[in-house]
Amino acid sequence: MPELDGTAAPILPLDQLAANLDSTASSADPSNKPVSNLSLFPAATTANSSANARTASSADLASPQYVQSVYQEYQWQIYAGYTFVRFFQVPGVQVNTNGLNFGVVYYIRDWVGAEGEITSTFGSQYGDRAKFLVGGGGLRFRWSVPRGIELWAHGLIGGAHYLPQTANGTTGALAYELGGGVDVNAGHHRWAYRFAVDAVATQFFSTYQFSPKASAGIVFRF
Repeated sequence: MPELDGTAAPILPLDQLAANLDSTASSADPSNKPVSNLSLFPAATTANSSANARTASSADLASPQYVQSVYQEYQWQIYAGYTFVRFFQVPGVQVNTNGLNFGVVYYIRDWVGAEGEITSTFGSQYGDRAKFLVGGGGLRFRWSVPRGIELWAHGLIGGAHYLPQTANGTTGALAYELGGGVDVNAGHHRWAYRFAVDAVATQFFSTYQFSPKASAGIVFRF
């Protein structure tokens, strides 16, 4: 080849010339830059994300769900049980009596209800059979605590009757009852065990009596 400026142009091998051409094309066109796998396969990436979401959702559904037990508060309660009353007849004279008591409650609100109760117990005095009967109505208040346990308190007013007739005076009197107790779930939400302690106030024989009363029985709720 003739020399134009007196300097001979270098002759490059074919493979090096091809590499230089590729390098020049790549730097001139940015669209020729390598593309990541994510941009090459967007559909596959979306499908994988959806599959992972479905798998997580299935795992959540398959895992056990723990729910704390909820005990329904019923409006009506019927009670029957054993009762012990130590009747303080007059100062220095006490009569131990045993028997039964029955009660019913209707809850006007979740925490307060109208209650009626009757107690009948029997004992012995001076060789005769003694009988102590008291009944009344009033209000009951309750508080629910965990594990189906219900705490309550009540106040009743009514009348009392005591036999045998004695020389001390009449056999009938006004009566008051104050106390409280606990209802414990019996394994079924409608049934419970009840334990109660009360004080029964009466006015027999021109004197006041404050007689302790203890009860235990079964409650049915509906």
